[in-house]
Amino acid sequence: MRKKMYTSYITRHIRTYSSIYSFIMVLFIMGIIFGAVIVNSLSIAQKEDLFHYLNHFFGQVADGKTGQAEDLLKLSFFHNVKFTGLMWVLGISIIGFPLILILLFLKGVVVGFSVGFLVNQMGWHGLLLAFVTLLPQNLLFIPVYIFIAVISTAFSIKLMRKIFIRQGFSFHFVPEFARYFLSFIAAMAVITLAASIEAFIAPALMKSIIMSITK
Repeated sequence: MRKKMYTSYITRHIRTYSSIYSFIMVLFIMGIIFGAVIVNSLSIAQKEDLFHYLNHFFGQVADGKTGQAEDLLKLSFFHNVKFTGLMWVLGISIIGFPLILILLFLKGVVVGFSVGFLVNQMGWHGLLLAFVTLLPQNLLFIPVYIFIAVISTAFSIKLMRKIFIRQGFSFHFVPEFARYFLSFIAAMAVITLAASIEAFIAPALMKSIIMSITK
């Protein structure tokens, strides 16, 4: 029964904000594409410098010098909470939703550049590395980014409509804000799970792939 209610809520939420979801997802994909294109615009010297640092990092991973998993968990958790928290706060600021869109686009650029650079420099090995080290946690991180961007944009738009239109638009701030706050708490729970994957699983997968590549 509870599962049906939860599924019904998700379905209703997506239908309500389907247009915003479509726009946000297209924007994020554009960011990924732009990030991948940036890789080709780098000079040979810039690529060599970046690849040098990347090789140094891979060497540390192969030697097991990636730091304690608990420290990686804290770093990943707080980084992503601060990023999503910034979007959440911008949603309350009424006119902050353009910055929300910019932040999400930039996050897409980072993802696209990371994958694009690995593939550009290492070919299929780079694609495999991106698959095992970036995909597992980002299967949770990316939906959270999109979800927070959607609810923040929607909340900001509602506030603007209430302030500038007023008549003919029903908006009860306290219950709306309570749902908005609870949505962020739910997002933090998913971020915790994703950060755990990034801290405890991704390094082991990366090490195994690096060891098999360098044999």
